[in-house]
Amino acid sequence: MAVRTSVSSQGSRGKGLGLSLAVGSAIAFGGSGVAAKPLIEAGLDPLHVVWLRVTGAALVMLPLAVRHRALVRSRSALLAGFGLLGVAGVQAFYFAAISRIPVGVALLVEYLAPALVLGWVRFVQRRPVTRAAALGVVLAVGGLACVVEIWAGLGFDALGLLLALAAACCQVGYFVLSDQGSDSGDDAPDPLGVIAYGLLVGAVVLTVVSRPWGMDWSVLAHTADMNGSEVPAWLLLAWIVLLATVVAYVTGVVSVRRLSPQVAGVVACLEAVIATVLAWVLLGEHLSAPQIVGGAVVLLGAFIAQSSTPAKGSPGPVAAGSPERELSARGTVV
Repeated sequence: MAVRTSVSSQGSRGKGLGLSLAVGSAIAFGGSGVAAKPLIEAGLDPLHVVWLRVTGAALVMLPLAVRHRALVRSRSALLAGFGLLGVAGVQAFYFAAISRIPVGVALLVEYLAPALVLGWVRFVQRRPVTRAAALGVVLAVGGLACVVEIWAGLGFDALGLLLALAAACCQVGYFVLSDQGSDSGDDAPDPLGVIAYGLLVGAVVLTVVSRPWGMDWSVLAHTADMNGSEVPAWLLLAWIVLLATVVAYVTGVVSVRRLSPQVAGVVACLEAVIATVLAWVLLGEHLSAPQIVGGAVVLLGAFIAQSSTPAKGSPGPVAAGSPERELSARGTVV
């Protein structure tokens, strides 16, 4: 009985830590737009900002890539997929989408990813999904509709919607690939190594797409306006690279290992809420009553999904409230 209590306690702590990391990742990702918008308004092309973000983060993580160079041989497909989908794909398709349709509409379509993750679990992995998990996703997506005020954008471009849907599919790849190998014990690929090589792959792909040799580098030597305050452009870039990318990806991938792709995907919906709040505080973009209500609904949906997470590998339905995850071979909760 004492052993069971100890395992349950460790499982609860691991689950709590995973949720904290997922929320931290959402906060870090949510701050990217607030820092990037002043740079774009100062004269940088959006794709150039994305390239600076990913390439800068790849350079920061380069020592980890060298340390985990064995992954290139043992997990080459995982690294390529993570870099193409989870890094370059999400960001490139999203920026392409917002050039054709309203940002709010593109964001809502992209954050259909949690629902698509559940579809992956149900129809590809052939695992049942409970009503609680489905309800959490429905609430999160419905809340997002209020946060981004989807009714404000009525003109839809078919190609723009397809690009946003492509971003959502790439985000599904991010969550699913982040979870790969989490059952392998000592043979599980180190998440930091996966992130480091994913960023390197993403940087190469985005270099071809964005063509940074045509970028106006002088913008980075000046200041950018943030709601009436002049902020050094290099400081905003450091924010995007270090917090909104390095910290965001690290905490995000580790949280998926401790939770599950579908739960981490729902919690990641908080990014839209956090981005809106930060824009309110730092950029003076005020929240409306529907946005505040929508944010509360997103939080409720995330809570419902998280509170009914099963043990990994459980034969029961996904999010059915099963026991905590089993201990890994290393003696820690995965």
